[in-house]
Amino acid sequence: MEKTMKETTKHLWEHTLWYQKPATNFNEALPLGNGRLGAMFYGAPECERIHINEDSVWSGGPRDRNNPSAKEMLPKIRQLLQEDRIPEAESLVFDNMAGIPEGCRHYMPVGDLRIALSSKEANGEAVEYLDRTLDLEHAVGSFSYRKGGVVYTQMLFCSAPADALVVHCEATQGEPINGVIFMEDGDRHDYIDDNRPYTDIMSKSDEATILYTGGSGGHDGISFCCMVRAKADGGRIFMRGNHIHVENARSITVYLTVKTSYYNAGSLQSLCNEVLTRACEIDYSTLLKAHTDDFSALYDRVDLSVTNDEAQEADIPCTDVRLARAKEDPGYLKQDPSLPVLYFNFGRYLTISGSRPGTLPLNLQGIWCTDAWPAWGSKYTININAQMNYWPTEIVNLPEFHLPLIDLIERIRERGRVTASEMYGCRGFCAHHNTDLWGDSAPQDHWMPATVWPMGAAWLCLHIYEHYAFTGDADFLKQHYETMKEAALFFVDYLFEDAAGRLVTGPSVSPENTYRTASGTQGCLCIGPSMDSQIILSLFEAIDASAQALGVNDPEDVEFRERLHEMSKKIPRPTIAPDGRIPEWADPTYQETEPGHRHISHLFALHPGSMITGDPEDPLTAAAQKVLEVRLQNGGGHTGWSRAWIINFQARLRNTPAIEENLTALLGHSTTPNMLDSHPPFQIDGNFGGCAGIAESLIQSHLGYIRLLPACIPAWENGSVSGLKARGAFEVSFTWKHHKVTSVRITSLASNVCTLELSADRPELSITKTSEADEPIAFTRLSPSRIAFPTEAGATYEVTIP
Repeated sequence: MEKTMKETTKHLWEHTLWYQKPATNFNEALPLGNGRLGAMFYGAPECERIHINEDSVWSGGPRDRNNPSAKEMLPKIRQLLQEDRIPEAESLVFDNMAGIPEGCRHYMPVGDLRIALSSKEANGEAVEYLDRTLDLEHAVGSFSYRKGGVVYTQMLFCSAPADALVVHCEATQGEPINGVIFMEDGDRHDYIDDNRPYTDIMSKSDEATILYTGGSGGHDGISFCCMVRAKADGGRIFMRGNHIHVENARSITVYLTVKTSYYNAGSLQSLCNEVLTRACEIDYSTLLKAHTDDFSALYDRVDLSVTNDEAQEADIPCTDVRLARAKEDPGYLKQDPSLPVLYFNFGRYLTISGSRPGTLPLNLQGIWCTDAWPAWGSKYTININAQMNYWPTEIVNLPEFHLPLIDLIERIRERGRVTASEMYGCRGFCAHHNTDLWGDSAPQDHWMPATVWPMGAAWLCLHIYEHYAFTGDADFLKQHYETMKEAALFFVDYLFEDAAGRLVTGPSVSPENTYRTASGTQGCLCIGPSMDSQIILSLFEAIDASAQALGVNDPEDVEFRERLHEMSKKIPRPTIAPDGRIPEWADPTYQETEPGHRHISHLFALHPGSMITGDPEDPLTAAAQKVLEVRLQNGGGHTGWSRAWIINFQARLRNTPAIEENLTALLGHSTTPNMLDSHPPFQIDGNFGGCAGIAESLIQSHLGYIRLLPACIPAWENGSVSGLKARGAFEVSFTWKHHKVTSVRITSLASNVCTLELSADRPELSITKTSEADEPIAFTRLSPSRIAFPTEAGATYEVTIP
């Protein structure tokens, strides 16, 4: 019998992934995580499978991959490119500029936890599956099934307070249950890297504990220890081989933790034992409450609720069916406006679950990976993907979750200095399009469309200023200001003048794209791709804004910034080509060989940059829109993350029908049944890009003022949102009806002037500082739609709109 939303609550629509069958593959399994430890559970009756990951289990230790031939050949390669002898230039690149060896380290799984349950009463009976859910607000998974009149239920969560995965198993009617718990390494036992086997030990530690160890990477590689322990309420626990057996228990609780040599010195086994001993000393209900309190305090910072007059939410089915309907019906969101809310909330859930302060940042698959050789190595791809993972963190009020990415930048900085010096003869530091947990900075792969692109560190450094812009944390900015400067210093030495007197990069690429010249030559390697110039200009501007915010007046610093300012005058800015589009390459006659390419790098200035304002009076706005139109007409947006980027572009352009169209396409065509993003295969970046795009449609602050409902989709006619963040260090909540803002609540975090844009047809409004006296606040009207008023840190202001 189909279960409908009539039997459920609003929590199920917007905060719960819900299914009526077990997962049969990774794309149906559901993710759990505590920021470091990750798990994917299937909800399999009788013998559950849970994939286990730990964020620092990678394929090996650090290594120097810088190519010593690069510096000598750099002038020759530049000369060939300037002479339009592109094939000759490209023929020199792989031998002289590719990393040696060609790839940095890649992410890896730990193994699989298996839990097989049975009871005497239910033996031989057929299974009736009931449901499988993931409660996003509390980060608790569950599944249940009936067999022989007995209902079996498993509850699962990855606890940050306990530092462990916890699985609680029980049956109804007090039926005693039996269980067998064991670990598998799957095909990992065949994986060997640098002559070290991945799995070392899988054996009994004591009568209730499995010890599983391994590692990889040869010298300075990473070792791990995984420990599993079972605790029973009643009954008997014993070991047979490396399997834990439980007989006649009222309930079984399984605990798992992983420790690695990346984070820890000393005995990893002892550390695991300490974690599990502490967890087992706490009763299950207390352990669960500590976990849910910890998680929901973060998740509940933001709340979004929407509806419209056509919504049919009372008949909304389980999650996989909702996604299938979005694929079949381009207008489905009008019936189910809560589906994008669920996707938005899932993005926030993944942010909290996948990485926390002090852990490694989210990689290409977050922390959820089941392959020993995952697609693209599940590394940090820094020509957009790793950056996209962190687009929503500030705006959805999770600023501390940005810090693991900042920590990675500092690791790249150390290695990037060597790359800049040895490969390019430059000061400062740089990185290319991939990095790993060690901060590898050398070129990655032998792939012409991507390998030689020394812009990765510069783009990442923009996240430093972005964190400051949202938080107002001057101490943080001061700590990392020199990092931004050092990234810019690389370009002081690296940029050179082209034939037109412009300062350009080269050799470089427009990430992963290929062009054809007017003479018909096809190539990837080039001089001065548009994205490079846009990133550099954004970095120079961020350094200048940071210096002003910090009051830096040191003569040496002032001189350096003046040099950047003079260089900026010669760096190409976005222009409009004869065909009405913003060109992707410095030579506007170059044409892409794949007009529907997934990367849309030349619109960096629109998003995440802000040089293209999106305002109708800005001539670049129409040119940017035409870029998107041509891409989409030729099949663009065919990967999940690319579609998510398009949503962010359209939000900046305030094209609401296009946002809804692309959001529906993202949900229907690039989202797997478990709501994870599909490239294909699975990449997590699109989840975060989509989450950020939804937030951008509700609030924008990149132009120096707060704009509410800049691009709210038609399906969201009425709604409310609380807890979003804006640049200038403001927390913003508001309601709307018929797509017009009806009330606003703003909390100031840094005593900045708040500039707010509202509809010009709502001229009468008042502002009150909430306190016992509800103090009226004077404001200045800057334009018919824009006002400004002073604020005090910690104070909250109500904007009343008649």
